[in-house]
Amino acid sequence: MKSEESWGRLDMKFKLSDVMELIGGGTPKTSKVEYWNGEIPWLSVKDFNNDFRYVYETEKSITELGLNNSSTKLLKEGDIIISARGTVGEIATIPFPMAFNQSCYGLRAKEEVVTSDYLYYLIKHNVYILKKNTHGSVFDTITRDTFSGIEVDIPSLDEQRKIASILSEIDEKIELNNEINKNLEAQAQAIFKAWFVDFELFDNKRPNDWITSTLGTVSVMSAGGDKPKNVSQTKTDLFQYPIYSNGLSDEGLYGFTDKPKIVEESVTVSARGTIGFVCLRHIPYVPIVRLVTLVPKAEIISAKYLYLYLKQVHITGTGTTQQQLTVPDFQKTEILVPTQKIMSQFTDILEPIFKKLWANQIENEEMSSLRDTLLPKLMSGEIDVANIDL
Repeated sequence: MKSEESWGRLDMKFKLSDVMELIGGGTPKTSKVEYWNGEIPWLSVKDFNNDFRYVYETEKSITELGLNNSSTKLLKEGDIIISARGTVGEIATIPFPMAFNQSCYGLRAKEEVVTSDYLYYLIKHNVYILKKNTHGSVFDTITRDTFSGIEVDIPSLDEQRKIASILSEIDEKIELNNEINKNLEAQAQAIFKAWFVDFELFDNKRPNDWITSTLGTVSVMSAGGDKPKNVSQTKTDLFQYPIYSNGLSDEGLYGFTDKPKIVEESVTVSARGTIGFVCLRHIPYVPIVRLVTLVPKAEIISAKYLYLYLKQVHITGTGTTQQQLTVPDFQKTEILVPTQKIMSQFTDILEPIFKKLWANQIENEEMSSLRDTLLPKLMSGEIDVANIDL
């Protein structure tokens, strides 16, 4: 280790591997039913590939037997999880004890050198370098040597706390908006269920003048095409229209382009991989391969109704080698269609709910941009935090 002056701040230089403990994960035997569906959350990258600071939920869980009879480890509150294989460089902070698989590493701060909060932002700041130094002929992989090959500047613990406090305040606002949006989404789904599943407003039975139609009849359906020639990884004045794929992270955001293909409020459904991931799109965009787009026929149904209907339908694909959702098959899927009067009333009730939800999403984009702008300046010392009182 050595010291170096940066923007008037005296930092100590360390190898990244020297400021933290690197913890490996594992998977209990899937053939042992007694190892699974217990009380211990078990992380894989699909649980935290969304750029959120904390990960609260996992798709799978394990038992104490599974923990004790496998190579997985239990991370504690404040530890960091990072994806190390395939989708490399996704990170999150652990809010309570969780186990994790072998495609990830747990990172535990050596608190005599670095705080847990600061380590999270230090890793986030160095993710590009980590990704650039991956290994593997088939899958990109971060190894223990990857962390040893990166040198970082570490300020005093007092300055670390100040830097982390500034960035954490932004992330906390993003987390709050996410929680509000979860509640808004739940409200919308509850209203849909009351009206169109339980028929609570209609004496608990389906009205006779409602019909059963098909997705191909009530919407214009198309498969996503090739990615545009002009693509930017960031949103700019020129490249302002999002490109969406079948991914789950950021609702499948692939990048940005200069011309949209779909301009109407519509619904997309992932056709490969995680089949049936449904999103409501309200700004012009470009769908690409493995994504099915449904533009509702406004005289029959609204996009919000279509979205909520598909959210409660079990969507499956076809294929012997790899499951996929095809437009011809998906067009045959049945859908309940109420009268136009009921459709209009329902959509009017949902409008303020989604308006607030989308406003929170826009605010989160702005807050994320602010955080990502401040991050390198705070880490380098360009923004001086010496006179900030916590």
